[in-house]
Amino acid sequence: MMNAQKLHESVLLREAVDALSIQPDSFLVDGTFGRGGHSHLIMEQLCEQGYLLAFDKDPEAIEFANKLFGDDSRFGIVHASFAELAEVLKKRDVFGNVDGILLDLGVSSPQLDQAERGFSFMKDGPLDMRMNSSQGQTAAQWLAKAEEGKIRHVLKVYGEEKFASRIARRIVESRAEQPITTTLQLAKIIDDAVPKKDPGKHPATRSFQAIRIFINEELSDLERGLEAAYDALKVGGRLVVISFHSLEDRIVKRFFKKLAKADDFPKDLPVMADAIKPKVKLHGKPIKPSDVEVDDNVRSRSAIMRVAEKL
Repeated sequence: MMNAQKLHESVLLREAVDALSIQPDSFLVDGTFGRGGHSHLIMEQLCEQGYLLAFDKDPEAIEFANKLFGDDSRFGIVHASFAELAEVLKKRDVFGNVDGILLDLGVSSPQLDQAERGFSFMKDGPLDMRMNSSQGQTAAQWLAKAEEGKIRHVLKVYGEEKFASRIARRIVESRAEQPITTTLQLAKIIDDAVPKKDPGKHPATRSFQAIRIFINEELSDLERGLEAAYDALKVGGRLVVISFHSLEDRIVKRFFKKLAKADDFPKDLPVMADAIKPKVKLHGKPIKPSDVEVDDNVRSRSAIMRVAEKL
């Protein structure tokens, strides 16, 4: 049964769907179904000839989608990362003919709220952190074997954690005494290692983000997914991306800028203006949630949305 509250947790819900500029017979892709907030609003705008294909790594999201739209011939969902978008669309013979693609890069509220998924440093649960709980190593398995230097690198690069060295050292020391298997156990180790706390921010925030990104290969998936999404669009098709931290947004911003800049001619080569062919048109300035939305859903506060149209 559809849970309306979960649907309404989708960040920049109306803004993102409006940015897709949907026509009733559009073929659209929701690269991150989550709990269906964006997909639900998209489906309301499609006629019988329209179609929405969704992707998600999370088996629970797939189950939820099948309950929500399983009987609707205008909808399909694939249990995979949006990084595999090209392969899936080519098999369906729609690659290069998609009207719009939405990528909402945030972790869904149910994932954060379920202690057993291991994403939250506020609730005790097994240290898992996998988006796709059916494959790959858990955070606990990785932390049990990773070298101190690798842990430090992950925390520094993916979490932009200034105390990465201290935390990595404490993790290695702690696991020598007993295995690190739960979220609150890891959170305490990090808390003890951080000498200076940021007001209003848990000391484990950046480290948990970093480990989650690493375990799920989120940044490499994003880079692959952006390339595939651009190629999958038809001319006039739109790519809408919602990021939630600076690492993601930097990748999206750089990718869009490269496509909007036009052909990459050598600097010293004289080129006529009409020979410069940008590949996308950027739509407006990056959009952030309103104060009202942030007050209603504090997890939306770091979101930023960028929109590009294929030329």
